[in-house]
This record gives sequence, structure tokens and C-alpha cells, in this order.
Amino acid sequence: MKDISYRVALGGIVSALCLVSMFLAGIMPALYLVLPMIAGVLMMIIAVEVSISWALLTYIAVGLLSMLICADKEAALIFIMFFGHYPIIRFYLEKLRPKSFRFMAKMAVFNVCVIAYYYITVFIFGLSEMVDDMGELGKYGALIFLCISNVIFVMHDINLGMFYRYYRQRLMPRFRRKR
Repeated sequence: MKDISYRVALGGIVSALCLVSMFLAGIMPALYLVLPMIAGVLMMIIAVEVSISWALLTYIAVGLLSMLICADKEAALIFIMFFGHYPIIRFYLEKLRPKSFRFMAKMAVFNVCVIAYYYITVFIFGLSEMVDDMGELGKYGALIFLCISNVIFVMHDINLGMFYRYYRQRLMPRFRRKR
């Protein structure tokens, strides 16, 4: 167990980096999905270095602050709805056996989060008129969006696994030697 000063310092640094990433999403709108993904990877580092509960506290702090200070509320919402907490709960999902059940559980978590994100974006942010104006494409657009996002999620999950292994094998030993 790390001492409290180490946990607070690492949590503060990671929170600041996450908020910078979320703030940049407002400056570079083309990266409104990539930057919350990067912030989520930073949450994984907190879970590895300190604990999962500390990572959840950091996620809550970053989520609240990003909704308050970031210009791109859509990027902040996607961080809160999925990219912020998934790398943390992924540690629990990886323990599920068999692999097919693990995959179905991951897909279920993702689809629930994405569907909730879609409905919050459409009905709370007032995009329902835009969906209605799209006609037939608007009716099927949500289904097309869900299919494409499932493919992106599988790639994101594979990348999270590769980053986790890289961090544990290459980066973590380098940081441990510097102390």
C-alpha cells in the first residue's frame, strides 16, 4: 500500500493531465473521441499504481471538473459515460471466465453505456429535431452508429490490453528504478 502523499500526488497529476486532455477536445474538435480515450488510459495507470478505488475517486473528480470547465460537453459526457470508467472496471471484467462470457460482458457494458450516451445526447442536449430532420437515415442512424461503435470498442479494448501489458512490462520497471 502506497503512502497517502504518493496517492494524492499521483491522483492530482493524472487528474490534471486528464483535464488538459478534455480541455484540448474543445480546441481540437476532430479529436473529441480520442482525447477522452487518452484520459481513460490515464485512469488505468491510477488503478495499476495505486488502487481501483482510488482510480474511481479520480474518475469522479475528473468527470465533474470536465463538465464544469471544458468547452466540449459532448467529449466530457463520453468520458463520463464510458471512456473514464471502462479502463477501471476492465480489471474486474478480465477476471471473468470463460472468454466468451468475458467478451459478452464487455460488450454489454459498452452497449449500455453507448445507448445511454445516445439518449442523453439526443434528448437532453436537444438533438431530437436533428434526428427527425434526417428522415429515414435518422431512424437507422442510431443502429448504424451502434454497429460502428461496437467495432471501434473492440479495437479500443484490444489497445487497452496491449497498453496494460506494455505499461507493466516496460514502463513500470523504469519508474520503479528512478525512486
